[in-house]
Amino acid sequence: MITRFHMVRHGPTHAKCMVGWSDLPADLSDTAALARLSETLPADAVVVSSDLRRAVTTADAIQGPRRRLPHARDLREMHFGDWEQQRWSEVDAHSPDHIRAFWEQPGDIAPPNGESWNTLLQRVSDRIDTLCRTHRGQDIIVVGHFGQILCQVQRAAGLTASEAFAHKIDNLSVTRIDHTPAGWQLGAINQIL
Repeated sequence: MITRFHMVRHGPTHAKCMVGWSDLPADLSDTAALARLSETLPADAVVVSSDLRRAVTTADAIQGPRRRLPHARDLREMHFGDWEQQRWSEVDAHSPDHIRAFWEQPGDIAPPNGESWNTLLQRVSDRIDTLCRTHRGQDIIVVGHFGQILCQVQRAAGLTASEAFAHKIDNLSVTRIDHTPAGWQLGAINQIL
């Protein structure tokens, strides 16, 4: 039995800084793109989103007649801690080695009062596994974030975190990940509909 995950990145925030748990709104003015996205996704899928406003409102915009599941805190973006809403250059000015290690060697390095890539991977994977068990054999639309989607790309393809970071995840794109009897399989990445 195959469970199909359609991972959708929220609409753009237009922020030019690190945005993790900050609850910024999404720009959902591209109604044509949202309509195409909604029309292309499976009509009988269930929809779940992170509990952050930019994911919730994007999910609202593409939900249509689909059944909505409760928002999931575990599907949030990475928590950037003290670096939240700062630009790379601002953090680099006072912690150059730390921020370079965080991005260039993703794994156990975390921002001050934030979380590491491996913590994000575990948190999101646990929620995805729960969704997989609860909705086995169904289509599941997960509306979330760049890091949340990339960590599942890493998991499904057996990549390192650095290899996963090489992939682009655009706003309002779809990435397909399936759970099959043989394990996780990666489909199309960053598909713009």
